[in-house]
Amino acid sequence: MQDGIVARWWRGVDGPGWRNFGIAMLALSFALVLALFSAAVAQSGRVWLAGSSALAALAVAAWVGITIVPRLARRTSLRWIVYQVDYRLTREGIIYLGAVFILVLAAVNTGNNLLFMILACALAGILISGVLSRVVLTGIDLKFEIPEHIFAGQPVLAEMDLRNEKQTWPSFSIRVIGDMKKSVSQILPRPVFFPYIPRLSAARQKVELMFSRRGVYRQDAFGIRTRFPFGFFEKTRQVTSNLEIVVYPAVQPADQFYEVLPLLSGEMASFFRGRGHELHSLRGYLSTDSARFVDWKVSAKSGQLMVREFAREDERRVMLVLDSFSSDSHRQDEAMRGESSARFERAVALAASIAWHFYEINSVLQFRTDKFSTAMAPASEIIYDALREMATTEPGASAPAAFLDELAAEHEIFKIILTSRPQTSIPPALWSSSYFLFMDRL
Repeated sequence: MQDGIVARWWRGVDGPGWRNFGIAMLALSFALVLALFSAAVAQSGRVWLAGSSALAALAVAAWVGITIVPRLARRTSLRWIVYQVDYRLTREGIIYLGAVFILVLAAVNTGNNLLFMILACALAGILISGVLSRVVLTGIDLKFEIPEHIFAGQPVLAEMDLRNEKQTWPSFSIRVIGDMKKSVSQILPRPVFFPYIPRLSAARQKVELMFSRRGVYRQDAFGIRTRFPFGFFEKTRQVTSNLEIVVYPAVQPADQFYEVLPLLSGEMASFFRGRGHELHSLRGYLSTDSARFVDWKVSAKSGQLMVREFAREDERRVMLVLDSFSSDSHRQDEAMRGESSARFERAVALAASIAWHFYEINSVLQFRTDKFSTAMAPASEIIYDALREMATTEPGASAPAAFLDELAAEHEIFKIILTSRPQTSIPPALWSSSYFLFMDRL
């Protein structure tokens, strides 16, 4: 076991670097001997020998500085120099510094050598704490993996990976925190603790995240924080981040959606007529009708031939429209704007639930707003594009009125429209091919 540890240690040793370091130490030791020899012979009056020894010592030291020091510098990572570390004095640190201050007063007033020794040890503890914590925070790379699709109100499991790239030292007691500015839209709301990260290794932690609202969330920076080793200071190294995620609206079916769904099914069955299995209506017999569609029981009761018509199931194409128009968005009344915003959020959640329903039944769907439109395609192909647009759309008074006229021109497609416009402003031609959900009633 010991042979294995020694072998692994020896394989990780930087041979050329240590060889250069050893040569430099030997050369500087030789220069020190020459300097001491120069001082000794100078006292005996041999000036020329003393000067030559001093020049030789300087030449050896200059050779080390010119040839070996640059080699060592190239083999040494200097990234820790540019790390920005923020310090915060902890409660334990305040108590410790208070004790040090008392020792200073006692040592100065009494002149007791033992007190001076204890004071030196206490100050050395602060120095050691700073050096070790700096070592713990250096050489740490952070990686945060988040699922691609995230819905508001649903927990997701992310993974945080910390890699220790130091050649020799492990890292202890590290917490990863979100941006220290306490941004509302930050991604990481709670610290993630890593007790130990071995050298040249990585540690991974599962992180459960949940976002209460739809929208775009950004994390501009993470903080790597530690109190190691004594807890006198809390040191935080800031790591820049460009992490950005889009949180889709919640798609859990609400009670209101269950109430709307049968109405939608009925409206769609009334709009599409053809050969299917769902009965659409009964009408009088025409000479072009097939006898197999005659309802003989109804015909016997009515005294004339009646034909059954069925809902056409194979051509159900649906356009889901979210009209972002809001007449209250420019009002100064905060209460009015807040109520309008809440209605719009409910409308977006309902639109997302409807879109997800058509995705689950593998329908052909198109999603439109006044600024965005997907292709008419199977819902599985456009669902996430539609949800991404719903995640970022905002109410406004700039939605053009001609938008509804454009929808009315597409009279062959059944449309589900969520809008806050007055009913009197809706084109009459749009009523026959659409089902309206008015936001002020949600």
